[in-house]
Amino acid sequence: MQVLLQEYFKNKKITVMGLGLLGRGINIVKFLAKHGAQLTVTDLKSESELGPSLEVLRVYQNITYVLGEHRLRDFRNVDIIIKAAGVPLNSPYIEEARKHSIPVEMDASLFAKLTDATLIGVTGTRGKSTTTQLLYEILKKDAMNNTHNVFLGGNVRGVATLPLLEVAGKSDLVVLELDSWQLQGFGEAGASPHIAVFTNFLFDHMNYYKGDVERYFNDKANIFRHQGAGDYLVVSKEADVVIKERYKKLIRSTVIIASTTEISNDWNIHIPGLHNKKNIALAVRTARILGVAEQVIKITVEHFNGIPGRLEYVRTVRGIQIFNDTTATTPDATLAGLQALSKNKNIVLIMGGSEKELDMTPLLHKLVEYCKKIILLPGSGSERIKKKLRRISELHVEEVDGLRTALSMAMTVASDGDIVLLSPAFASFGLFKNEYDRGDQFIEYVKKI
Repeated sequence: MQVLLQEYFKNKKITVMGLGLLGRGINIVKFLAKHGAQLTVTDLKSESELGPSLEVLRVYQNITYVLGEHRLRDFRNVDIIIKAAGVPLNSPYIEEARKHSIPVEMDASLFAKLTDATLIGVTGTRGKSTTTQLLYEILKKDAMNNTHNVFLGGNVRGVATLPLLEVAGKSDLVVLELDSWQLQGFGEAGASPHIAVFTNFLFDHMNYYKGDVERYFNDKANIFRHQGAGDYLVVSKEADVVIKERYKKLIRSTVIIASTTEISNDWNIHIPGLHNKKNIALAVRTARILGVAEQVIKITVEHFNGIPGRLEYVRTVRGIQIFNDTTATTPDATLAGLQALSKNKNIVLIMGGSEKELDMTPLLHKLVEYCKKIILLPGSGSERIKKKLRRISELHVEEVDGLRTALSMAMTVASDGDIVLLSPAFASFGLFKNEYDRGDQFIEYVKKI
């Protein structure tokens, strides 16, 4: 594989669109630079904003930086464009590349084109992170008794997928969490994972897709669009209904429906909520397809405590349980968290943030069933819903200027037996670098109580 990498990337002119600060972009650039590519890295953030990333890459001499802007000329006369997730659908720079017949790739889909490993991809509007992580842990535990290795990639915080080309071989498994943006890349590459796992179809990212639900769903469908005989599509009952309605003619793989009834009632499951039981069922069914022993599956599920930012238990203070659900950036996700935790309207909910152009009405009217108080963070989304919130007479709503104030107020309002839940239902833009930064700050404030 090392020989292939040197042959494939050496002296290729590559423009990387989006460096960022999360670590994924840094690791993509490091990998390409290490293997001899001649790189142009372009990002709308300034040199000072990207300081930590640039410091990591300072040792590489084969990188040219274009910061604070993108230039059309950097999307011509190159061999490959690698774009970051979330590049606008109508980006003039990507159009410029296509006009000049330059391949536009993404991290995970380029890996998929070049690797010999078996790929397991997980997507869905909600639940894909939990399903991915649990499946990875099951397969990793199983691999301890076998000759193959298991790797994790895709939409995982700080993880780049391309560098796995150095370590993942033909007999290995790679589990990929794939969001709709990364699946755009799979669509362009004409690729799908050998095993596709689909949690659900819900509404999200309508600000990015300009309200075009079909385009969003079609990007998601790339996870199975290019599968063939011998491949598998593992779905929840909800996803199966939507796929059969919209995409039945595309299916060439074996479809398997995962049900919570397959999980024994005597398993000691730690992560709360029916939605998480559905996620577990998907991971378990996929592991069974891959021949994992039942005892390995059971032990791993019973030791799984969830992942950061997804109904993450932080600590208990004065009998008040505190949860971090910062990745709940849609109304459906926040409602699932409320349903999983609430007992007798005992939740003080911290919500609000930036607009994603989703219908919030069903969630707002459900809040009265679960919450004793709503604390609203600033943001364009919060501005849109605050009048509706105040018209629901049973709700007690307070607006605050930031997360520290929100937590302080929540702890004042809550009493023994209550829950303080950060579950924003909106994006994090404006106050935070990203949703993970929002959760990290929340945890730091909680530690100081």
